[in-house]
Amino acid sequence: MSARRLLLLSPGFHGYWRAISAAFKTLGYDVHSHPYDEHSSVLERAQNKLMHELPESLRWRAAEGSATDRAISVLRSTRFDAVVVVKGDQLGAGWWDALAASNVPSVVWLYDEIRRTRYTTQVLSEVGPIASYSLSDVEALRSDGLTVGHVPLGFDSLLGYSTVPSSSLTLVGARYENREALVREVQAGGVPVRAYGREWSRNFWDVVRTRRITSPGVPSGPDLGRSAAYGVMAGSLATLNIHSDQDGFTMRTFEAAGVGALELVDRADVADFYEVGEEVLVFEGSQDIIELLHRAQRDTQWSTRIRTAARERTLAEHTLVHRARALEAFWV
Repeated sequence: MSARRLLLLSPGFHGYWRAISAAFKTLGYDVHSHPYDEHSSVLERAQNKLMHELPESLRWRAAEGSATDRAISVLRSTRFDAVVVVKGDQLGAGWWDALAASNVPSVVWLYDEIRRTRYTTQVLSEVGPIASYSLSDVEALRSDGLTVGHVPLGFDSLLGYSTVPSSSLTLVGARYENREALVREVQAGGVPVRAYGREWSRNFWDVVRTRRITSPGVPSGPDLGRSAAYGVMAGSLATLNIHSDQDGFTMRTFEAAGVGALELVDRADVADFYEVGEEVLVFEGSQDIIELLHRAQRDTQWSTRIRTAARERTLAEHTLVHRARALEAFWV
């Protein structure tokens, strides 16, 4: 019996489509991945460059038209048994019409709140089953009569990495004012800190690209690929997971726990996924972080127990393979 063919449409965002594809392959699918906002050919890159010369109002429509046409072409290139669309709000009505006409079972997986996307409830009601990482959105869509399920993000347990031992607290992510202030306060409290990311980096070209001339005031490192980020989090004294105004939990929540990092989270509702104090730690401000890290420096048995429990829980319940199974349930 031949493998079931799955079409995966996803943004190129940090290469997560590769992780999702690998997860479905472990379930026996023959996966055709299409990062709908990436441009692989010379012609596509040239067309994309020309689009950036257009006025803003025309640029988005041109990008939507190009992404939609390419996605339809892929859909019609062969027979698929299922389609997974990750986010997908850059795709126009023509794509959704083509998908409906194909009669192929599908699901749309949202890793952002609807308010951050171009979707409306009306559009979502027409594109088929929805899976969202946001419990609030799930409840709202269900109240409007949509078929929707809660599918959180997860840990890429199939990605290899090399642990990078460090006595510092690490933060891997964007440089926002609240994060910058927090890590400075923690450093002032006697805890070594290192922040990673393009906007933190003092590399000359990173400074030129981001125009972040001012120093963050803490030791910093460059932008990290997912494998390198896993290694840094796994080997550090502890790692910070700071959210903005999301109500869903980021990939980082499950990644840090999955690599066995001592994860400090800024949201008590992480208890929906992990036991607070036993698998992850929760903080409200810099003083909480300082106290927790001083304890981690003193009591390695305590921190090791939390790291081990976090990794075990993640591998048992929160990998991207688990999420692939949850998405598969929409059509099996």
